[in-house]
Amino acid sequence: MSHVVLAYPGNERLADALSAHLGSEIAPLEFRHFPDGEIYLRVKSRVAGKVAIVACGLDRPNDKVVGLYLLASTLRDLGVKRILLAVPYLGYMRQDQSFHEGEGVSARYFSRFLSSFVDGMVTVDPHLHRIHDLGQIYTVPSQVVAAAPAMSAWIAGHVEAPVLIGPDSESEQWVSQVAAGAKCPFVVLEKQRRGDHEVEVSLPDIDKLQGKTPVLVDDIISTARTMIAATEHVVRGGLSRPLCVGVHAIFAGSAYEDLLGSGAAQVITCNTIPHPTNSIDVYPGLAEGVRALL
Repeated sequence: MSHVVLAYPGNERLADALSAHLGSEIAPLEFRHFPDGEIYLRVKSRVAGKVAIVACGLDRPNDKVVGLYLLASTLRDLGVKRILLAVPYLGYMRQDQSFHEGEGVSARYFSRFLSSFVDGMVTVDPHLHRIHDLGQIYTVPSQVVAAAPAMSAWIAGHVEAPVLIGPDSESEQWVSQVAAGAKCPFVVLEKQRRGDHEVEVSLPDIDKLQGKTPVLVDDIISTARTMIAATEHVVRGGLSRPLCVGVHAIFAGSAYEDLLGSGAAQVITCNTIPHPTNSIDVYPGLAEGVRALL
């Protein structure tokens, strides 16, 4: 077989899905820590001459990048043909420019680092803002998988009379795609952020949404401040408790519990970051993205 899949610890479900979709064998990996925290790893399969597909989400990236680099370096020494990274969530995309004197642009630095030891990568809906395309900072081929089709299908199949609500004006193009796929209307909140943890929102024409099921949609749920503010606004407006749907389930600190406590009827996410809310499967799309790079 010309390609094998390796699961970075914690990514076994993704590796199994890639193996099933691509017809690839899984190369067993022994991974443990020495008493001082240093990493020991061993690839327990012959991989010389093959394409190595490494499954590794990069949420909480600081805990993973050293091990990922050591794994890639080991694979090189073992003679793999290429290394492809299946990374459902791509970290270090937030700081995409220097906002204050003395700041660095970590998105660019991290892209150089990853590009130095992989030959291609596939990810789901990276946080693109001032950087409009991964090719602007990554020097290896990349495939971006859109979560919108899977989200649309889930909403259409599970929600009665949905109306999608986007968190801010920047989300309009993305939310409109999900709404089009689900064949339902959408509106966009007007948002004003007052710091890292404070957000004020308003929903225009809230009376027009009566009788529908509000579905709040966002790409990344981190502190959940935006979703919490939107949920509280929707409930105050007399609408039914909203369903909150996100792509990437970061849920920093008590964000998940806080979101449920704000009045959300249910929280649903894609399986880019393992979490109990994962109900929308984007692994088939990731597998097809990998296939395009093989």
